[in-house]
Amino acid sequence: MATYKEIKGVTVQALDADPVLNVGTWASGPSLNTARYQASGAGATQNAAWIVGGAIPPASPNRTAIHEQYNGSSWTEAADLGTAKYGAGSFGTTTAALIAGGYDGAYENDVETWNGSSWTEVNDLNSVRGYSGGSGTTTAGIIYGGLNPGGGGVQAVAETWNGSSWTEVGDLNTARSAGAKPSNGTQTAAIFSSGNTGTTVETWDGSSWTEVADVNTQRSAAFGMGTSTAQLICGGYAPPAYITNTENWNGSAWTEVNDLSTGRGQDVPNGAGTATSAIAAGGVNHPGSPAGSNITTATEEWSFPSPTVAALTEGDVFLSGGATLKGFGRGAGIPTGTWASAANMNTGRSRGANAGTYTAALAIGGTPSPGYTEVWDGSSWSETGDLNTGRTELGGAGTSTAAQAFAGGSPNYDLNETFNGTSWTEGTDLNTGRQGSSGCGSTNTASICVGGSNPGASALTELWDGSSWTETGDLNTAREFLSSLGSSTAAIAVGGLPPPSGAAITEKWNGSSWTEVGDLNTARYYVGGTGSQTSALAVGGSTGSDVANVEGWNGTSWTEINDIATAKAAKFAASSTGGAARAIASGGSPATNVTEEFTADNVLSTITVS
Repeated sequence: MATYKEIKGVTVQALDADPVLNVGTWASGPSLNTARYQASGAGATQNAAWIVGGAIPPASPNRTAIHEQYNGSSWTEAADLGTAKYGAGSFGTTTAALIAGGYDGAYENDVETWNGSSWTEVNDLNSVRGYSGGSGTTTAGIIYGGLNPGGGGVQAVAETWNGSSWTEVGDLNTARSAGAKPSNGTQTAAIFSSGNTGTTVETWDGSSWTEVADVNTQRSAAFGMGTSTAQLICGGYAPPAYITNTENWNGSAWTEVNDLSTGRGQDVPNGAGTATSAIAAGGVNHPGSPAGSNITTATEEWSFPSPTVAALTEGDVFLSGGATLKGFGRGAGIPTGTWASAANMNTGRSRGANAGTYTAALAIGGTPSPGYTEVWDGSSWSETGDLNTGRTELGGAGTSTAAQAFAGGSPNYDLNETFNGTSWTEGTDLNTGRQGSSGCGSTNTASICVGGSNPGASALTELWDGSSWTETGDLNTAREFLSSLGSSTAAIAVGGLPPPSGAAITEKWNGSSWTEVGDLNTARYYVGGTGSQTSALAVGGSTGSDVANVEGWNGTSWTEINDIATAKAAKFAASSTGGAARAIASGGSPATNVTEEFTADNVLSTITVS
C-alpha cells in the first residue's frame, strides 16, 4: 500500500500544537512629526525607513520638503528636499536614496539624491511624470509608470538610472500610475501592483515586464513593501473609499492577510521593510480632496510569525496532538467564501454555455448574441472566434483552449462544435437533438451531454469520446435547464425544470449510471454550476422569479453560503472542470454583462478518514 509520502512527496508530521495561521498582524508604531500624504519614501527594513515631501492641505501651497527618518523607535527630522513637492517616485535607503519627478506646482522630471546628510539635484528623467513606481539604488535604479496630465496622461514608460544618467527601457504592458512598488526592489527585479487601471500586476526582470497573477482587490495609492518575489501591499483607494485590505505575494499568488487598523493610502506608496516585517506611515483616509483633518501621522508596524514558529501554508496535512488528522486549504473555507465584482463581459447575455476554469474560461453563445464567444483570462473578457451556428440553451465542456459546444436552440438542435483556442469547427452531431441540456468534461475529447428537452423534458445522457457520441444511462428524473459539472466519468447533475417551479434533485454519475443524492435546499432551474463531483457551487437560478441563492456541495450535501450580489437566472458559471474554492459567474437573465468572483478563505479543518 502506498504511503502519503510516496503519493505526495512529503510525510505527514505529528505536531503537539497546531501551526499558526500565517496572516500576520499590524500594531501601532510611533507617529510621524508631520502629517502628510502623497509623500515619497522607502527603506530596507522596518527599523530603517524614510519619508520625504508630500501634500499637507489646507496649507497653500500645499506641498512640503520635510524629510523624516525612522530608527525603529521614533521618527526624526533630517535635511529637507531642495524643492518642496509631492507625488515623486522613489527608492533607496536611509543613507542613499533617490526621488524622481513629482509635482511642485507643475509635473516635473527633476531628480534629487540623498547621501545620508543632504539632497543634491542630479540629471533629470527623460519623461515628465508623477505617481510612478521606483526600485533600486542610487547607482542602479529604475522608475516606471506614472502620470503626466499635460503629456499623454497615464504612462507606461520605464527608465533606468546608472548613477549619472537615465535610459529608456521596456515599457509596462499596462500604462498606469499609483501602483504599489516594492520597498526593496532592484534595477533588475521590480514589481508594480494594481494602480489606477485595474488589478494588473507586472514584474520586471531587467529587460522586460511580464504580467503575473492579479491582486484580489483593485486599489490605487496602496502602500508597498518587500521585493518582486515577496511583496506586501496594504490600504489604498478602492472607490468609493480608502480600504484596510492587506495582501501578501509569494512569487506566484496573492493571499488576503490581516488588515490595517484604519483605511488609508497615498498616491505614492510609502511603505518600508519586507513582506514579513514592514511599516506603513502617513497617508489620507478621505476620498477626493481632503481637508487637513483627514491626513494622518499614524505609523503601523507589520509582522508575520517569528521564523521559529511553525506557520500554516496551503496544502498542509498534519497530525494534531499525534491523534487528529488536520488539513489547511481553500476547500474547507467554501461555507464562508464571498463574492466580489469583477470586470464585465463585453456583451451582456444569458442562456449560453461555459467552459474552462476560474482564471481561463469561455462564455459561449446565448441570447441575444447566439454566436458570440468571449474568453476570460482571470482579469478581463476578450472577444474570440464565434460559433459557426449561433444558438442558445446549449451545453459546454472543456477548457478555454480546447472547448466544446453542443445541442441548443438551432434549426437542428443536435449540432456539435469544438474550439482550439481561436476558432470553432463543426464535428459529429449528437444522436438526439435537444435544447436546454447541460454539459461538462475536462476536455473537448471527453465530455457528457445531460438532459434537455425534445420537445418535453428529457433524461437522455450521451458521452463524447473525441469522435462520436454514444447514448448511455439516463437520468433518473427527466429535466431541462439543469446544470452539470465534473468530468465525463464523475459528474453531478443539479436542478432543472420539471413543472412548476424547478427541481432540487441532484444526481451523481459514475461513468455508466446516475444515482440520486442530496437535494438542493432551494429547488430551481436555469441554475449556474461550477466545480466537481466532490466540491461544487450552485449559483443563482429561477424559481419562477430570479434568485441570488448560492449553495456549496461537499460531495454528500448542499449548504447555503453567501449569495451573489444580484438575483439572476441563466448565468454563465465557470468552470465545469475546476473546484469550487475559486469561481466566476457572469451574465444572466435579463441579459447582463456583470461578472462576479467567488473566493473561499483558507481554513484549518479536521480530516475524516474512512
